[in-house]
Amino acid sequence: MRKSLVALSTLTALGLFACQPNTNEESTATTDKAEAVETANTGSQASDMSDAQKQAYAMGASMGLFVENRAKQQKELGDEMDQDALMQGFKDALNANLKFSQQEIQQFAQEGEQALRAKQQEVAAKKSEENIAKGKEYLAENAKKEGVKTTDSGLQYEVLEEGTGQRPEAEDTVKVHYRGTLLDGTEFDSSYSRNEPAVFPLNRVIPGWTEGVQLMKEGAKYRFHIPSDLAYGERATGNITPNSTLIFEVELLEVMPRGDEEATE
Repeated sequence: MRKSLVALSTLTALGLFACQPNTNEESTATTDKAEAVETANTGSQASDMSDAQKQAYAMGASMGLFVENRAKQQKELGDEMDQDALMQGFKDALNANLKFSQQEIQQFAQEGEQALRAKQQEVAAKKSEENIAKGKEYLAENAKKEGVKTTDSGLQYEVLEEGTGQRPEAEDTVKVHYRGTLLDGTEFDSSYSRNEPAVFPLNRVIPGWTEGVQLMKEGAKYRFHIPSDLAYGERATGNITPNSTLIFEVELLEVMPRGDEEATE
């Protein structure tokens, strides 16, 4: 009976951990921290562990990582995890002394996941509304600035340096250097930081890029202020939250000869 209860608790935690939605930044940070903790606590002992010990350690670490990530998510949403209740549940499971039935435990776990998702959706919706308002205000003020031009779609651009080479079409593949920032100046992507230009088909990127880069000639450098509906819209990716207005500085290095090179996004 004890083994079955422990197995249930373990599988539940591992299953939730496997399904937990992590961003790349969160996953990397968690992995780095786990490696640091392992090195600090075990040192050379890690190499002396048997296969069975490593497997048991991995099971415990997986549950710990899930709990840490879940606690972090709840804290960010304004809901602190009750660690005393957490530890009590873990100990009770190990001692086969659960206060609730297995069915009730599964029900409570599901309710917890549903509450977390509902809170995340609520926060995302609020942030989306804020982004729309901030974007409209920013674009309205930015349009008044000298040198800023606005297209029929609502895309705004500034010519930082004019080019003299070929102008691309939507079906072309281009080589560019770029830097992308949020309205608060947060940089979320940069080919300059990677020290490597990006090469991609112009019709496979966000609409603001497809339209804007076609205005440029090789050698030009523009700054684009892209409304959310011409960027990622409702989608969120990395530091970009739903309905974010984005700013890109783009340097068009080359319009690639068609069929000369396979493009990558």
